[in-house]
Amino acid sequence: MRKMLLAVTLASAFVGSAMAAPVTYEVDPQHTYPQMSYSHMGLSTQTIRFNSTTGAITYDKEARTADVQVSIDMKSVDTGSKEFDDHIQDVDLFDTAQHPTATFKSTRVEFQGDKPSSIEGELTVNGVTRPVTLTVTHFVNKEHPMLKKDAIGANATATIRRSEFKAGKFVPGVSDEVTLKIAIEAVAKQ
Repeated sequence: MRKMLLAVTLASAFVGSAMAAPVTYEVDPQHTYPQMSYSHMGLSTQTIRFNSTTGAITYDKEARTADVQVSIDMKSVDTGSKEFDDHIQDVDLFDTAQHPTATFKSTRVEFQGDKPSSIEGELTVNGVTRPVTLTVTHFVNKEHPMLKKDAIGANATATIRRSEFKAGKFVPGVSDEVTLKIAIEAVAKQ
């Protein structure tokens, strides 16, 4: 009986150590850029990006689970015009003096096969938190060719109404509906 118990214990320990564990990946700020696009008076679709993003993603490929935590420095807004960068940070839009950071925290990640397909979470912009679902349009998990570390990369998109985040100035001339896109890369912490 003792030999059998010992064999089962050893086998359990071996199986447990062979199974993959969740890996935490640190967001690469040089290859992670959230963007938003909107209709500008029906004349064109304008795109704005944010140049400073931090965060972490925990991913367990065996269990098909993930957790996403991202922070965006709203003062890093890049419209291509310094004057417009300053304007968009004003109290009527992003109010970065009071709310310098936007965050996204996942609450649920859906998988299709072995890849995430959508990420439900809470988006906080301008001090307002609302549920948002990101649709994952691309996902890869592989060794980073230059860093030789485990890495993940993804592209995701969602549509929100900026008026729901106290940033509705100039609606409807400037569209209330905004398309969010994020290109994100993250490298395993070691």
